[in-house]
Amino acid sequence: MNAPDHNVARLEKKAYEDNKLSKRLCRLVGEAIADFDMIGPGERVMVCLSGGKDSYGLLDILMKLRERAQIDFELVAVNLDQRHPGFPERVLPEYLSGLGLPYRIVVQDTYSVVKRLIPEGQTMCSLCSRLRRGVLYRVAGELGATRIALGHHRDDILETFFLNMFFGAKLKAMPPRLRSDDGRHVVIRPLAYVKEADLERYAAVRRFPIIPCDLCGSQATLQRKQIKAMLSDWEKRFPGRVENIFRSLTRVQPSHLMDRALFDFGGAAVVPGTDCDPDED
Repeated sequence: MNAPDHNVARLEKKAYEDNKLSKRLCRLVGEAIADFDMIGPGERVMVCLSGGKDSYGLLDILMKLRERAQIDFELVAVNLDQRHPGFPERVLPEYLSGLGLPYRIVVQDTYSVVKRLIPEGQTMCSLCSRLRRGVLYRVAGELGATRIALGHHRDDILETFFLNMFFGAKLKAMPPRLRSDDGRHVVIRPLAYVKEADLERYAAVRRFPIIPCDLCGSQATLQRKQIKAMLSDWEKRFPGRVENIFRSLTRVQPSHLMDRALFDFGGAAVVPGTDCDPDED
């Protein structure tokens, strides 16, 4: 095979693989939406766009699904400009204008608040997240959005599970669908079944104009980074372990845990099918 033929074959193979990736992501997002009843007819979905690979991928895939879906729903993109120094203000408006999609850029200086309240060297994510969530809830109300879509993926859910276990002594992760405490908003995570590695590759394929986070993303000692490294090491040494852990979050037996507020051990009747396996110690 001469050089031109080799290049053509290579490009055709890449196009084939890229198309497979797109179809897989659409399938996984569609399954998550169906499994957790995330989007119904007539919903107005506010997609929170940060400028990172995950939220770009989420918006792109939801737009594809809307074209193919048998239900009618609206999409509106929202970006919260937190006034990070050096934030490229034109990138997202230009990108969203090119899509022809309704969008809103919300400017609120949460960056200064976080820098003022969090001592240097400590993790900023918790406060930053709370401030951002408050603004997004307010904007969702103003836009009449019935769903708030966030770009958290499978790896985020797993990392949060271990963060809560190791550092918070809680058995808790990120639910694919969540109603806010006041009952006014429904938060959805359509990427719940999607691996971060696939989103990284998809971002490269789609050439999203990525905007790095220079607030929390630059902190080298983040506990989340430690958990990510642990899971990555497990996946290399024990293929399939991470997938099994993720599946376990969908197969919970409360009676086999120890939360007395969740399960009435004193008055509990025998629950069929929940006996310990014979090989358990």
